[in-house]
Amino acid sequence: MTTQRAVLTPQMLQYDDFDDPGETRWAPYLMYFHRAGYRSDVVNTDRLGFRISRCAGEQASVGFRLPRGPVRLFAGSSTAFGIGATSDAATMPSRLWSRYMPGNPWLNFAGRSHNSTQELLLFLLYRDLLPEIEEIVIFSGLNNLALSRLPQSQQGDHGAFFNCGEYYEQMEKLRAGHRPSRPGFGRRKAAPAELAEDSAVPGLQDRILGAAEATARHLASWQLLAKPTGARISFVLQPLATWVREQHAPEEKRLFDELDRVSNFWQLYGDIATKQACQSYSDALRNACNKLEIPFFDINPVLAESVREQDWLFVDRAHFTDKGNDIVAGLLADLLSRPDPAGHLSGVPHTSPSEGDYVKCHSCTR
Repeated sequence: MTTQRAVLTPQMLQYDDFDDPGETRWAPYLMYFHRAGYRSDVVNTDRLGFRISRCAGEQASVGFRLPRGPVRLFAGSSTAFGIGATSDAATMPSRLWSRYMPGNPWLNFAGRSHNSTQELLLFLLYRDLLPEIEEIVIFSGLNNLALSRLPQSQQGDHGAFFNCGEYYEQMEKLRAGHRPSRPGFGRRKAAPAELAEDSAVPGLQDRILGAAEATARHLASWQLLAKPTGARISFVLQPLATWVREQHAPEEKRLFDELDRVSNFWQLYGDIATKQACQSYSDALRNACNKLEIPFFDINPVLAESVREQDWLFVDRAHFTDKGNDIVAGLLADLLSRPDPAGHLSGVPHTSPSEGDYVKCHSCTR
């Protein structure tokens, strides 16, 4: 039976191939990164695994073509990477470069399924390849909060990461294989009470504060690493469909209803998917960024005020359609060029491009 996902978002089938678990690229220190040298009509990566940015026939990436002059980095996880976009040209860094903030290239510096620790490590590991950096936008926040529900034994000192359950399970098997089999000297098994305590999900407010604290800690390190370059760092709390609006476009509703029949999204993330949770998290992140003197923007209310109910923005609750990427790129350009302390737009509000403008602005980069 043909799914709504295949009908409405056929590009997602290419992302399924790109993210095939059997082809996972396990990477030292990062744990995992994108498949390198991947080629398709939808998504392309360079020799290192970074997605390629495009602008009017030009292209650039960390491991492919770099200009001698300054670059701008668009960091984050899968939404920043552009999962959902029908081509490299339709991702947010490409739209910023080709339309909304032209000039020096915007490099796609995002890592799918990365938390803030991995986002920082990615910069630390590859900054030596970069020319002068003019600006760094970190478009992130969701994964830290989503991962905060995992057991304390998987959080460690630097927060949980996706696939960490499998990692710790395999590491335990490795340790067990090295232990001598001596009666009376076996490893003590955890008592039921200890197991129950470890598996308990912390309260929502504790999770929000913990995710914001981890984000702030890593932002401080970004700041130290970027300071010698003079680059400006901004942090943007990425959108979640339920953080933006309660009533979704018809296409979104069809996709979300289908997703809910085959996933446990509400069971796992229902408590963080509310606007109240978003506001609390946004407040905590804003306070942390203010202390670091890093500009902070919550794009969720700005996006909500800038679109119509029928505008189809999301392919799933975390990733954008081409139109969603284009609108958010325009809003970001406004925020980055005219920020105010509250993180809202100054001056004339951004308006969504007409369908004719949208097709036209893509034609030069397809």
